[in-house]
Amino acid sequence: MTLYIVATPIGNLNDITLRAIEILKKVDIVAAEDTRHSGLLLQHLGIKAKLFALHDHNEQEKSQLLIEKLKSGVSIALISDAGTPLINDPGYHLVKACRENEINVVPIPGACAAIAALSVAGLPSDKFSYEGFLPAKSKARVDYLMTLVNETRTMIFYESTHRLLDTLHDMQTVFGADKQIVLAKELTKTWETIVSYPVTQLINWLNEDIARQKGEFVLIVEGHTKTDTDIDPNVIHTLKLLTKELPLKKAAAITAEIYGLKKNQLYQIGLSLE
Repeated sequence: MTLYIVATPIGNLNDITLRAIEILKKVDIVAAEDTRHSGLLLQHLGIKAKLFALHDHNEQEKSQLLIEKLKSGVSIALISDAGTPLINDPGYHLVKACRENEINVVPIPGACAAIAALSVAGLPSDKFSYEGFLPAKSKARVDYLMTLVNETRTMIFYESTHRLLDTLHDMQTVFGADKQIVLAKELTKTWETIVSYPVTQLINWLNEDIARQKGEFVLIVEGHTKTDTDIDPNVIHTLKLLTKELPLKKAAAITAEIYGLKKNQLYQIGLSLE
């Protein structure tokens, strides 16, 4: 009666661990995000397994069925398309249900794109914040990035090909042109690329060759260094509330008067929120 959370390679198939292979061979069921994709991995490893589809669209519905199987003594391994399950992949509802039903859950560690990128970024790694994928729409993305303006920890984001440049432009707007970002592309694969630039230079580097914009990306963003000119998050909150009822210029002036700040500075911040 055990659920194994098994990490699989994010690119290079040699990154599968010996323990992961052992577990995948012995379990009764392998629950996979994409059974066709995972079937190819298992075939490569010479493993014949009973596959069970568990993905974002059916996880809540199917978790109870898997719980019943586990209670009957069946052993199950959970894998995702690549990397460590639950890290921006399905599995949370199943693991939560296992904990609630006192079913043993065992981690089988291995590849994780976020941690792999962080380990080579050259940015502080003693404290970090994993943010996953940002919202798809620019307004929501900027709003979210604004909540991270004063985040002092190194931040980790995932991004896709078609939103990469838009996301970096929004980071440039919110964090400033000099914000240091490490871009890790296609980790462990043939075209693995890892570069580190201030965000404006990173955008220019990507625009020099469209091929650089294709692939799967991890963005490691340096945390904020506190200074005497930091804007209190309460100031941003007040400005947001006022701009819902007033023109930006008036809202910035009132916020500046309340907190004793320069209205031009708040006006520029307000523009980035629009």
